[in-house]
Amino acid sequence: MPSSRNRNDKPPPRRPSAAPRPRLRRLALAAAAVAVIGLLVWSAMDHGAPVPAAAVAQAPAPRGPHFFGQVQATDLPLPDDRNNRRRQLVENVQLADHTYCSYRTSSQYPVGSRPMTENPDQNRPNDPVASTNPMRLDSGGANTGVQLQTSQSRVYMASGESVAFSLRAVDAGGKTLPLVITRALAQGITYAGTRQTPQVSIPFVDDGTGADPVPNDGAFAGVLAPAQTGLAAFNGTIRTEVRYNVGGKTGVVQFDVIYTPELPAVWTGAPREAVEEGSLVFHLPLDVRMPGRYIVNGRVDDARGHAVALLTFNEVLGPGPNDIKLTMFGKLLRDQTPAPPLTLRDVDGYLLKENTDPDRALLPRLQGKVLTAAAHSPKSYSDDEWQSEERSRYLAEFGKDLREARGRLAAFDPAAPLPPSECMPATR
Repeated sequence: MPSSRNRNDKPPPRRPSAAPRPRLRRLALAAAAVAVIGLLVWSAMDHGAPVPAAAVAQAPAPRGPHFFGQVQATDLPLPDDRNNRRRQLVENVQLADHTYCSYRTSSQYPVGSRPMTENPDQNRPNDPVASTNPMRLDSGGANTGVQLQTSQSRVYMASGESVAFSLRAVDAGGKTLPLVITRALAQGITYAGTRQTPQVSIPFVDDGTGADPVPNDGAFAGVLAPAQTGLAAFNGTIRTEVRYNVGGKTGVVQFDVIYTPELPAVWTGAPREAVEEGSLVFHLPLDVRMPGRYIVNGRVDDARGHAVALLTFNEVLGPGPNDIKLTMFGKLLRDQTPAPPLTLRDVDGYLLKENTDPDRALLPRLQGKVLTAAAHSPKSYSDDEWQSEERSRYLAEFGKDLREARGRLAAFDPAAPLPPSECMPATR
């Protein structure tokens, strides 16, 4: 039977579902819980009675992401998280304290007056440079059964100075092997396109003469004095190549020295010492021929021969008479407590040259003892730390970092004591 409904009639609306949607159910539960808790609180306020804990505990606790009225247990920091956070804050305090204290300790003396324990490689600048290596064969490769012991008296040479070389061949057990020098030539190393320098022959002997201290001991020695050869005007690296024979095999060894034929300045007059501004100052007169930045080093020993300090001068000098001041800082003297009197020894220096090779022109070295100071009273020396604008600025910045790190830890855990400092009195 055909339907009587018109084509344009709208279909009847759907009936609502008998069961409420889950979201509506959660909202309803939340509203009910809030209403119950609010009613309990209102009742307590109205009658002056406290809200029973059991009633609150029995109130429905709706679940779901849309309920914000209750803090769940999972939202609180766990004990492990709190411990990790405190450990991080403690480590930050310790790091900031170490940075502050280590900088303060390392900068309490000026750069030009440092303990020799910080510069052990600078203690004996005039000692020979010795090494032992397998025999290098002329044809390439090495003979590990033969060890070649070599030495040279210096690496840098000023005008008029000389250098001594020595070599000895030994077996694996240290027994000296017979060695024959076949050729020894010195020549300046030049770059491509420049004129070659002359080759200079160097005699090596084992007869107890010249630089050879003991005759016929199997150790051969030779001396290079550039100023007396065709290399007198050469400025740069001079390489000495020595060819020798051990057990029927030919080997080769090379010695390099850096030579500067020009004298930028010369020492004049007698050195002197004085206590100035709480420090011991050694004065060395220097006549400057080539103005520029001069770097001079000197070593200080006490009466027992113990190395105490490395003193450094680093300033720009003009031409003519100048005064080189090597300062033994007062606090360094007080802290080291060396046995008086103090002796200045082994002074060397150079004019620093920029954008050239070699980068320096050497001063004549003052080898051995230069001056022994008077036995001044320890009270003559100041115990104050060295001060400068740069040091004050760095200490202020590191101190600020330390205070902030301590403040964060104290705010997080007010009851616990702060970690002890490496250099400051104990504080809360």
